[in-house]
Amino acid sequence: MADGDTNLPTIERRLGLQIWSIENMKMVPVPEKAYGTFFEGDCYVILHSKRTSRGTTVDLHYWIGKDSSQDEQGAAAMYVTQLDAALRGNPVQHREVQGHESETFQSYFRNGIIYKKGGVASGFKHVETNMYNIKRLLHVKGKKHVSATEVALSWDSFNKGDVFLLDLGKVLIQWNGPSCSIAEKSRGLALARSIRDSERGGRAQIGIIDNEKDSPDLIKIMKMVLGERHGELRDAIPDTKADELQKANVRLYHVYEKDNDLVVQEIATRPLTQDLLQHEDCYILDQGGFKIYVWRGKASNQEEKKAAFTRAVGFIQAKGYSPSTNIEVINDGAESAMFKQLFQRWTEKNETQGLGKVYTVGKTAKVEQVKFDTTQLHARPELAAEQRMVDDASGDIEVWRIEDLQMQPVNPKTYGQFYGGDCYLVLYTYLRSGRPHYVLYMWQGRHASVDEITACALNAIELDKKYGDEAVQVRVTMGKEPTHFLAIFKGKLIIYEGGTSRTQENTPEPAIRLFQVRGTNEMNTKATEVPARASSLNSNDVFLLATNQVCYLWCGKGCSGDEREMAKMVADIISRRDKHTILEGQEPAEFWEALGGKAPYASEKRFQEQITHYQPRLFECSNQTGRFIMTEVVDFCQEDLDEDDVMLLDTWEEIFLWVGKASNTYERNEAIASAKEYLKTHPAGRDLATPIILVKQGCEPLNFTGWFNAWDPYKWSDGKSYEEMKNSLGDMAALSEITVDLNNISLSKKTLSMTNLAGSSTPSASPEYKSHFNHNDSSTYTNSSTCNNDSPSLVPNGEGVYSREVLMNKTVDELPEGVDPTKKEYYLSDADFHDIFGKSKHEFYQMPKWKQQNEKKQYGLF
Repeated sequence: MADGDTNLPTIERRLGLQIWSIENMKMVPVPEKAYGTFFEGDCYVILHSKRTSRGTTVDLHYWIGKDSSQDEQGAAAMYVTQLDAALRGNPVQHREVQGHESETFQSYFRNGIIYKKGGVASGFKHVETNMYNIKRLLHVKGKKHVSATEVALSWDSFNKGDVFLLDLGKVLIQWNGPSCSIAEKSRGLALARSIRDSERGGRAQIGIIDNEKDSPDLIKIMKMVLGERHGELRDAIPDTKADELQKANVRLYHVYEKDNDLVVQEIATRPLTQDLLQHEDCYILDQGGFKIYVWRGKASNQEEKKAAFTRAVGFIQAKGYSPSTNIEVINDGAESAMFKQLFQRWTEKNETQGLGKVYTVGKTAKVEQVKFDTTQLHARPELAAEQRMVDDASGDIEVWRIEDLQMQPVNPKTYGQFYGGDCYLVLYTYLRSGRPHYVLYMWQGRHASVDEITACALNAIELDKKYGDEAVQVRVTMGKEPTHFLAIFKGKLIIYEGGTSRTQENTPEPAIRLFQVRGTNEMNTKATEVPARASSLNSNDVFLLATNQVCYLWCGKGCSGDEREMAKMVADIISRRDKHTILEGQEPAEFWEALGGKAPYASEKRFQEQITHYQPRLFECSNQTGRFIMTEVVDFCQEDLDEDDVMLLDTWEEIFLWVGKASNTYERNEAIASAKEYLKTHPAGRDLATPIILVKQGCEPLNFTGWFNAWDPYKWSDGKSYEEMKNSLGDMAALSEITVDLNNISLSKKTLSMTNLAGSSTPSASPEYKSHFNHNDSSTYTNSSTCNNDSPSLVPNGEGVYSREVLMNKTVDELPEGVDPTKKEYYLSDADFHDIFGKSKHEFYQMPKWKQQNEKKQYGLF
């Protein structure tokens, strides 16, 4: 997509994130591996598209670095305006200022945002992957969405309440302030691991300081870099967040021209109603200085539309608000959920009532899929937007499974069947203007290993190269498959919760399996395995219950005939047994017996209507500061429920408060009061009698879990705590000697213990850091005497450690000299070993020999 009258580059019409920096007043693409890193001296344009139940939503942002020039800021704003016009006014536009980004913007970068000093003008490069000649200090702030700002290499930069990362290239030291919460430590660790894996290719070590007294060696390194510390550290700096009273103070202003002058006139305060917005005009909605919205009517003046950002900036200046105030520009008919929920009621076209009501849609619910000529897409891109598809899904597909970190072709007879323990590559080829185009999907199972997910991405790069680097790469997380992905499997997409499709896998399939089928035609149908119990049922859908004797098609009262027909097609794939169709309320005793007995399940018809017509919102709650503060989690999923938090889920007709097991007593005790305060201060003037439902972690009811896609009832028993994540960095029993050369100062031999410094192996030493592993030292493997007889003793030749790349999937001839090919795994560093096998060497060699062999085969070390 490009516009001949503008300086816009060609823009891909695809889902996901695209980022450009402003260089010499031009939009220059940022490499995907650098997403989430922003130079403080630059400005950026960000385009994000995602599929929702209502179609495709597009957000356009321009980001302003604190040291960027006025010219660059102006260019970024101009490009966003041009992009909006090129996209026919569908995007929601955002002005983002460094350090004050919107929740929507922050949600794109799950591992956090890093601010780097410099920019284009300073000659800094935007990609520094696998660079080790680094010495910087990052100040990490935030619990839900973290940002890391590069600060002065000095103890003066520290405070007691935040996380700081001392990044020395080969070594990352995470210093946790004594007032840090577990969530802040966890988010800091996630960021450190992201830097290690993304920027350093996994070749860096992470050390963690939770208590300085327990980490003397790491503190010694920090003092070598930062100097001696004098005096007390600063106290924690409170987060500056708007409270709910400020957010509730909404005012609507009418913006219009009168006698060649611009007039901004206040016309209403809360609660606002939709009929205040007239299509012929533009309006500014001021949310207490917390956020400024500009609404542009369909029939308003083109000049007014173009000047939207300018008007908004002028407004915040006139009001005396901070220059960092977030601005969102939205178009009539393409309003964001955030904007609509500031109004007492909001009715979409063809709807008869407002939010949260049981209402009918003017048109029939069934959406007819129209097949269209893909050759028209280039000339009529709006056609693709209307259909929300790159084509009519009639192209060719090839599927590979990642096995032993390599691509293995999948039998075409089983295309569409995906297992949660695997990763897959799906290459979709279609013709456009007579030449082939490619979409490469990387499907990642929920239970796949980190190595498999990494291998999936690496193989995708190689596969892309085979097709001239022309493929559109789409990362697909299990349970969040895009519409086109569903369509290419023609209604035969089946997602198994666990297991693998590998032929050598001997694990027997469960005797009883339950699948939820959603979809009305070949273009939108998906079957997802859910726990085989009665509580998984839902009156709005069709379920398939496969047993050793029969396959039941259970049809909920709210399902349609089209949904039943699609379920019949899926049933023939899932089971070869006889098919019995049963209607809700007419189930035979054997049906309930297979599900372990009757149990309550979601059965109200309104449940589906609410989920279709209201976008639920999730918030993290806190009133520790004396003010009621809520932080919204955009595009939420079950992973966002932190066990040390109290979370609020607003579904309009009820308020859920989810209480994590590790949340503090004050927040638990004040939870109900917090929910009442939320209702009382809601900008839309909510009904104070709205039910408030308190739910506990691990005891969530169906009407809570139903708002989350693919809820995992076992997550709380399997989820890793902060301590477990910290311990997983490496085997704490081993010792590593590290020589550090910083300003000609060296640590003496054997001063740095792996008790505090653990991480990925460092196969090649840089001038700054050299790792030595002395396996003849009796202290190296303190557990060797307790291992079974199959465990190796000392490693031959005293060489010891090799990187995983040198050992995995290698023949005898390809191995380094002296390596015993029957015990390749023993030459891994303790950190790599734990990362691959999920256990220490000591634990591994305690296992039966056959189990050891199976795991070695699984990871290419046999």
